[in-house]
Amino acid sequence: MPGMAMANQDAPAARTAAGSGPLGLSFCGLPFASPIVLLSGCVGFGEEYTRIEGFANSDAGAIVLKGTTGKARLGNPPHRVFETPAGMLNAIGLQNPGVEQVVEHILPQLDFSETRFIANVCGSTLEEYVEVTRRFDQSPIDAIEINISCPNIKEGGVAFGNYPQMSAQVVAACRRVTTKPLITKLSPNQTDIRDNARRCIEAGSDALAVINTIMGMAIDVVTRRPVIGNVQGGLSGPAIKPIALLKVHQVYEVARPHGVPIIGQGGIASAHDALEFIIAGATAVGVGTALFYDPMVCKRINEGVADYLRAQGLENVTQLIGTLRTTNETQDCAVSG
Repeated sequence: MPGMAMANQDAPAARTAAGSGPLGLSFCGLPFASPIVLLSGCVGFGEEYTRIEGFANSDAGAIVLKGTTGKARLGNPPHRVFETPAGMLNAIGLQNPGVEQVVEHILPQLDFSETRFIANVCGSTLEEYVEVTRRFDQSPIDAIEINISCPNIKEGGVAFGNYPQMSAQVVAACRRVTTKPLITKLSPNQTDIRDNARRCIEAGSDALAVINTIMGMAIDVVTRRPVIGNVQGGLSGPAIKPIALLKVHQVYEVARPHGVPIIGQGGIASAHDALEFIIAGATAVGVGTALFYDPMVCKRINEGVADYLRAQGLENVTQLIGTLRTTNETQDCAVSG
């Protein structure tokens, strides 16, 4: 059941004070020094941006490591990334060295006193999800995020995350092999994200990440071929922010009664963006694509959120969560036309 996972009891003493100040909060029992979470696939395995002068992992409350599978994967053929108006398409293909390499050689190099580190678990079968989750459960990782947007090769390649029953099966299977906080990353590419969220919570998810990328494509009109080698890719960046905001609002209505926190993500590039997501119901906010063109964005978001809290007379960012004021019930049908 949700809430059964506890923060790592062997965590360094420095972590106990990490959640202090106006930006500090507790996420699934883990102290976050900031509501910012650096998203999977955007920061490698936690070391890439530390090479940039002025960047610090400690500016983020948590960092989600690159998606990890049971065995090493080379990923998709090029092109893998393409810039679009106000966004970016990517189809990396889960290139990674495999879970054993990550646990044995990458995690020992991370400074766990800087921030929280969250593993991102991927799989092509239910068994692979379980295998990778079990291995991370035996590691010092702080929490585990399940990427349920992976294709299920036993069901014709349909994405686990697009079907509530499949999503719940993955969560329940992973829940059985770990006591660490379990975060389910929800796909927007489905009919009703609220039903999926409800099923995942019932299956044992401690938190939800909303949303993953939106599927899209780009075409080279000269060659009349897809620009992305995989034909389709995930769209991220400011272009998807209005969609992500609505999904966070919808999922919050389901998650709030259970006390399940949300990482709101999708196009966040400023303090204003972050505040919108928190007001919509997010406890933490994910930053990803913005890092590619503004590596110092976390510092500016932290400063901007802190300034807003002072101006509003609020002592802590958690006082802002889910404070959206609405006068009418949400209607799913389009009102235009």
